[in-house]
This record gives sequence, structure tokens and C-alpha cells, in this order.
Amino acid sequence: MTDSATAKGEQTRELILSTALRLFREQGYGKTTMRAIAAEAGVSVGNAYYYYSSKEHLMQAYYDHLQEQHREATVAILAGEKSFPKRLTGVLRSWLEVSEPYHEFAGTFFKSAAEPKSPLSPFSEQSRPAREASVETFRQVVEGSDLKLPADLRAELPELLWLMQMGIVLFWVHDDSKGLRRTHLLITSTVPLVDRLLRLTRIPGVRGVVTDLVGVIRSIKTA
Repeated sequence: MTDSATAKGEQTRELILSTALRLFREQGYGKTTMRAIAAEAGVSVGNAYYYYSSKEHLMQAYYDHLQEQHREATVAILAGEKSFPKRLTGVLRSWLEVSEPYHEFAGTFFKSAAEPKSPLSPFSEQSRPAREASVETFRQVVEGSDLKLPADLRAELPELLWLMQMGIVLFWVHDDSKGLRRTHLLITSTVPLVDRLLRLTRIPGVRGVVTDLVGVIRSIKTA
């Protein structure tokens, strides 16, 4: 395949994805069909299916696109700040910023993503690449910070922080406050608590509890 053909194919792929996301925002995820996406993008239905085999495939592409945007938005934060709470706050807030254009259709999309067996679930095998990329971002939050932790907790913390973000995402989906004020307040209120709790884990009397907690986490993950 020539470079020009490759570039044209990538442009078509991006056009279909951007058109789909716009229609999801305007019409809702459930009401938007692949035929409507193809018609709006000005491509054949067969061409749309060539690049994306289903709406679920489109949403996985959205996950990947959103994660890449989030990663780029965190570069400056992680490069210029050592304070753990500031790093974590910056990463969580930057996710709100890159996700803001899709907030209106998040509710209808969440109905599909919340189904445990759905490929759109953030915990599904299909979502693994985006999930692992997000966990890696939180690993960088921890590793580049001033936070000192027991080694076993440090190894598990990035995934726990990702789970924290999933809780914030669920709150964000239902947040109808102006400028997502409540979600921002949730972040600024919980991050200092998380920071204090983590720093307490180095106290000798707390260390045994931490070891037990990490054991529970690991046993659940491998069950």
C-alpha cells in the first residue's frame, strides 16, 4: 500500500470516528446506527464496516483516542510537579477536561458500558489496552512523586488509583452541576484524604494492616 493510500485510509478512519462521536452526542449512542454514521460521513456502509466492525468497535476506538488525549494532557503535569496530591489532582482534572465534550451522551453510553459482559465495560478484555494505558499513567503519578510507600502497596497503587478514577467517572456521568462543579469538588476533597491515608501506611502499627490489605487485593485479582 502506498503512503498516499495509507494516509487516505487513516483520514477516512478518523472521519468515521469523529462523525460517530458527533452523532452519539446529538442522538445518543443507542439511537445511532452504523448506516447513519456512514451516510453522515459520506462513505458507504461497507466502507464504514471495513474500518469499524461495529458500534462497539467505534467506542473502543474512542476509548483509545480519549486515553491518548489524556496521556498528552498529563505530560506537563507529571514533568513539572513532584507533590503526589498535586500530580494526582492534575491527572484527574485533565481527564475531566478532555472528556468534557462527551459528557452529554455519557449517560446513554453508560447504560451499555455498565453491563458486566459488554465489550464496552472498562473491565472487559476488549478495553484492556485503554485500561492498561490508564493504569500506566497512574504508575507515573506514583513513581515520579514524593510519596514513600511499602513496596507491595506501591506495586498495587496504580491500579487502585485507576479504580478511584472509575468511581469519579461514575459520579461525573450523573453530575448535572454547572461546569461540573460537584465532580471538581469531589476530586479536590478526596485527593488530600487519599494522600494522608497513604502516608500513614509507613507507621509501624499500620504496616500489618497494609500487608493484609494488599494480600486481599492480590487474592481477588488471581481468584
